[in-house]
Amino acid sequence: MQRLEALAQEASELAMGRVIPIASAAEEEVGRIMQICNACRYCEGFCAVFPAMTRRLTFEPADVHYLANLCHNCGACLHACQYAPPHEFAVNVPQAMAKVRATTYSDYAWPAGFGKLYRNNGVTVAMALAGGLALFLVLAMVLKGGLFHAPLAGDFYAIFPHNLLAGMFVPVFLFAVLALGIGVARFWREVAPGSASGAAIAETTQDVLRLKYLDGGHGLGCNNEDDAFTLWRRRFHHFTFYGFMLCFAATSLATAYHYFFGWEAPYDYTSLPVLLGTVGGIGLLIGPAGLLWLNLKRHPEHGDAAQKPMDRAFIVLLFMVSLTGLALLAGRETGAMGLLLAVHLGVVMAFFLTMPYGKFGHGFYRSAALLKWAIEKRQPNPVGVGSES
Repeated sequence: MQRLEALAQEASELAMGRVIPIASAAEEEVGRIMQICNACRYCEGFCAVFPAMTRRLTFEPADVHYLANLCHNCGACLHACQYAPPHEFAVNVPQAMAKVRATTYSDYAWPAGFGKLYRNNGVTVAMALAGGLALFLVLAMVLKGGLFHAPLAGDFYAIFPHNLLAGMFVPVFLFAVLALGIGVARFWREVAPGSASGAAIAETTQDVLRLKYLDGGHGLGCNNEDDAFTLWRRRFHHFTFYGFMLCFAATSLATAYHYFFGWEAPYDYTSLPVLLGTVGGIGLLIGPAGLLWLNLKRHPEHGDAAQKPMDRAFIVLLFMVSLTGLALLAGRETGAMGLLLAVHLGVVMAFFLTMPYGKFGHGFYRSAALLKWAIEKRQPNPVGVGSES
């Protein structure tokens, strides 16, 4: 034990002495901690971060960003660590990694200035944007004839013509995809993963769909407000992820109905687009509500307090997209359909506009990091020590 502490102390002093070239304070802290963890290796079997760490003796900024996005902030290593605060080494892997992930979103954002604006003002920016867009659409309805109307049998296009909606939303959606794609591509080029084999892609896909690393490394789940394990964070992530995917599938199918088969909305309640959207919408109520509940209760040492506005803005926006969508479905046969439609469209557009610069992007960056790990673990270990799983 004394030998281990001596090695850890030496590693800490090396890192604090800036032997490792790290660009920012957040990256420097991860580099310092990884040097200590490399001397200890007690958590080597917890998740992909620690075996990936053992393949390195120094930690360049690209390595730090890669490891930070491998981390799923489950909290297991914090509670297992003998060097965690209040120890003088102050090893807090989840918190240090969370701060670097925020740097990742900001540094790789395109256009560059947008990421910082959203991260610093999360809920306020998201809600103000959603409210402003919804108000704009409501005012357009007032100028057209009023907020309430005779029931239109769910015909949305009687309120806002199809071509108008397509002209508003397609450019916003394409911009969001482009901005997020450029950011992830920049990250991918920097981490220099090498060629992806079919086996690596298959493993990554399975890990992403299962949310493998939200099981705490032992299948019992994450830590949240204390050192007790819980699977609820993983479950609520599943509700959110698959709820979103079902809603996306519903929208894609409705688009195919319209353009390829000439079947125009509204669709019956028993139609596939409506059924997929309803089930997905319910998932997007349960998942974000649960994640917000866990976020409010979470131990402050488990993450970066400065990111709470970004995290909560993403959760609230997802919840509001689902809530307004289900309200619109329930009220589409009434005279309030136009008002419900305007509010829903405003929230959806706000979600798309903020999508590349908030917590939504973490899924793509983590997927890219997991793919790099799947590629890397199949390559010769340049250090030659440590185990991999």
